[in-house]
Amino acid sequence: MLGMGTAAAGTVVLAGHADAASAHSAPEPKARPALRAPALAPGDRVRVVSPGGTPNPTNMARGIEILRSWGLEVELGEHVYAKYGYLAGTDAQRLADLNAALNDPGVRAVFAARGGYGTQRIVDEIDVSGLRRDPRVVVGFSDITSIHGRLWRETGLVTFYGPMVNWSDSRTGPESAEALRSAVMTTAPVTVTRDPAETAAPVVVPGLASGPLLGGTLTMLSTSLGAADAPRFDDAILFFEDVDEAPYRIDRMVTELRRVGVLSRVAGVVIGQITNSVGGAGEWDAAAVLKDRLYDLGVPVLGGLRLGHGPGQLTVPLGARATIDAEAGTLTVEAGVRAR
Repeated sequence: MLGMGTAAAGTVVLAGHADAASAHSAPEPKARPALRAPALAPGDRVRVVSPGGTPNPTNMARGIEILRSWGLEVELGEHVYAKYGYLAGTDAQRLADLNAALNDPGVRAVFAARGGYGTQRIVDEIDVSGLRRDPRVVVGFSDITSIHGRLWRETGLVTFYGPMVNWSDSRTGPESAEALRSAVMTTAPVTVTRDPAETAAPVVVPGLASGPLLGGTLTMLSTSLGAADAPRFDDAILFFEDVDEAPYRIDRMVTELRRVGVLSRVAGVVIGQITNSVGGAGEWDAAAVLKDRLYDLGVPVLGGLRLGHGPGQLTVPLGARATIDAEAGTLTVEAGVRAR
């Protein structure tokens, strides 16, 4: 096991960085102050769009039912159920629905129907002009990571990494629904506590650290490096999770973050649900990989949070200021919305 970094009273004591930022890394924009949308309230119009794959109508009906139970007026983008290969319509159709939702002054929130694949094909053409004038809630996870990154980078908008409208009660039950509702409809801070049952729960480097919470699905972060949806991670709390990735693939993606200098600039790391990560007999499991790749960074690391593709998924604001207390096993994030 590599030497463990320690931290106290919010100051990280470095054990020495294993790698420096690449001299050839693409320049990144200056960090923007966080921009918050007003909290949602009963009667607000919200729109569901499909920037990636096509959702299941039955699951969508359940998700819409939940949103309506909160008093929200739910409307669907024109091409929500469209199909074009493995995509929910052509790039032009998916982009048109997304841009319409982000710029319609009557729409107070944009919920992704589902993930899948497709946002990276349209993310560079997102029209953010309406968000700067009139910020609104944006919710999604997985493939939606690219949208979160682009909106943060261009506007500083705090968005929400949580369940999508293609709802599964077996995976996201009442606790998941309440976590999402509280995150977008109240100004209470969000606290997520380490779950010992999660795959990455053994991955802990004690210490305290604070910074904007940025990240998403590890695959999307890795494949966005150098592009317009890659956030600036300097002094941030890096969050990642993933699904159906073998341990060696997780190693490869985390190693990529090391090689380009992302992991030498963060204030801390939090790891969500590493779901269905199966390796070969006698090989490292995902937790062992993460210990080997993260323990020498000299920053607090907290694994085992129910954020991502696994059962009981919770919701966190991305871009809001967060604090890791790795020894206590908590991630606390400031409210992602402001009072109306």
